[in-house]
Amino acid sequence: MSGFDKREEGFEKKFAHDEELRFRAHARRNKMVGLWAAQKLGLAGAAAETYANGLVESFVNASTADLAGKLRKDFDANGVVQSDHQISRMLDELMATAMAEIKAGR
Repeated sequence: MSGFDKREEGFEKKFAHDEELRFRAHARRNKMVGLWAAQKLGLAGAAAETYANGLVESFVNASTADLAGKLRKDFDANGVVQSDHQISRMLDELMATAMAEIKAGR
């Protein structure tokens, strides 16, 4: 195997690793945002876990905009006052938290 091939293989492995981290971070972020939203919606215990797990399953491969739209719809339907900016900010903050936790091995 030439030096170029080894380097290419290294890049491919790093890309695969980074994609795995990103996938795990999105799932973790979706769980955390689901628990945050559940609290805003007045859900607790098993109902909050079910809501959060539903977001993980439904939106793990979806865009952040799709998830924000789901939250907006649920908040509006239940009279929860949260601006689009607040939702977006929470999604960003929890994504940063999720990435930090995964990189720390938690």
